[in-house]
Amino acid sequence: MFNKENIMSDIKLEIQKRILVLDGAMGTMLQRYKFTEEDYRGERFKDYPTSLKGNNDLLSLTQPKAIAEVHRLYFEAGADIVETNTFSGTTIGMADYNMEDLVYELNYESAKIAKQVADEFTQKNPSQPRFVAGSIGPTNRTASLSPDVNRPEYRAITFDDLRVAYKQQVEALIDGGVDVLLVETIFDTLNAKACLFAIEEVKEERNIDIPIMVSGTITDASGRTLSGQTVEAFLASISHIPLLSVGFNCALGAEQLKPYLQRLSNETEFYTSAHPNAGLPNAFGEYDQSPKQMQSYIEEYLQDGLINIIGGCCGTNPEHIKAIAEVAKKYKPRNIVCSSAVEN
Repeated sequence: MFNKENIMSDIKLEIQKRILVLDGAMGTMLQRYKFTEEDYRGERFKDYPTSLKGNNDLLSLTQPKAIAEVHRLYFEAGADIVETNTFSGTTIGMADYNMEDLVYELNYESAKIAKQVADEFTQKNPSQPRFVAGSIGPTNRTASLSPDVNRPEYRAITFDDLRVAYKQQVEALIDGGVDVLLVETIFDTLNAKACLFAIEEVKEERNIDIPIMVSGTITDASGRTLSGQTVEAFLASISHIPLLSVGFNCALGAEQLKPYLQRLSNETEFYTSAHPNAGLPNAFGEYDQSPKQMQSYIEEYLQDGLINIIGGCCGTNPEHIKAIAEVAKKYKPRNIVCSSAVEN
């Protein structure tokens, strides 16, 4: 079993030395395999009563070689950190497939797959250690908004429901060997606060420390999250927790995200991260931005010293990450004077 304190110090050392590169999209890569319903089911779930196609997290159990291959391609492209295949890995997300009972196993096995590949690359080149971030998505419920316009007071889920679900996911990810927990694509800050509360509970109960990355989502040109927060309000809502980094991902391309990263960088003493989409989707919902185009927008972040961790979200693939990694090598990471991320 690896030593969490060593991992913590390794990441803290690496993030001070250079800009760390996060991987790109998992879903975009899995689409390339054109998996059928039978592929999703595998032998184990061949008689399962509900349709399983689209449950990408399940592929960690039924197509583990494909998941490992995606991680390997991102590391080969130059990523320092890959995310586990667990974006929907809570009982809330798995309820769509009647697979709530599999949540612990899904997260544990996903973490193990990613960690095994990361260790392979670290052993080949110890001067560039590779890390695994446990991906924790926002769920498909929101604690501070009603899904029913006619019942604005109604909530589809409670803070405590979210806390319990997130805690189960967090425990499994840690048991599987992740180095960092990444609470990402946050559209409702109350959901994220439930997750952070659950993480702190697990840390306290186990007497461990583990770095936490937090990444919100600015939904559109209003510059706010779906639950209505500005950059500064979002930051204020989560800064009571000692975080490794805070940043933004999804919804926007690198060009559209830049002004919000500038504001974030000016306001926080945490390290900063970004993993934007490959531009904005076209009329068919596809992402057209080339690796070279994305690289040029990302380079502007680096020239302005805005970023410590950089990667890609929807529509990005290993070619995008390779282009980002190449340009990231040329620049120093964003400088922070006195960070909680360093002190804790």
